[in-house]
Amino acid sequence: MLNKKEKGLSSREKQFCCLYANSGNFKEAALRAGFGNPDKTGASLLLREDINDEIERIYKSRTKNYRQRARAGYERLAFGNVSDAVRLMFDDNPSEKALESYDLFNVAEIKRPKDGAMEIKFFDRIKALEKLEFAEESQQKGVSDFYNALMGGIKNSDKTSNDSAEGDDVSKEEII
Repeated sequence: MLNKKEKGLSSREKQFCCLYANSGNFKEAALRAGFGNPDKTGASLLLREDINDEIERIYKSRTKNYRQRARAGYERLAFGNVSDAVRLMFDDNPSEKALESYDLFNVAEIKRPKDGAMEIKFFDRIKALEKLEFAEESQQKGVSDFYNALMGGIKNSDKTSNDSAEGDDVSKEEII
């Protein structure tokens, strides 16, 4: 007979994992996933390794997706087209359909002062490029920081071993 891990999670168990990842409340997640006795069932589901593995996978996936979406947003700010904003500025009375079709992602602010003119402020492309560069450096630095921390730990443990060995010698000499 197959155990739970070998046959995989049921659709309700997967739904529980998603709902729990959203709320952090096992009782609410079990209730919304359709389990009877949600307090007891939710708690027992969280004791299962396969359920925790799925919740962890969901968390990791979301974190990765957030980073990817943020990067895509910065790329769009840094390299995006402003032609629709210019078109809007010269269109005296744009239709609602036309407004919906405009790509105004790069626009930070639109003002229409009393004199009837229009001011359009864009997000700072240089800052977006800096954020992209920082993200790239951080990603590369993360691996080297881990390596440096690992090597530093090794060096410190060697130094501590040597210091304690030297300390032992000194104390032995003092005793004699």
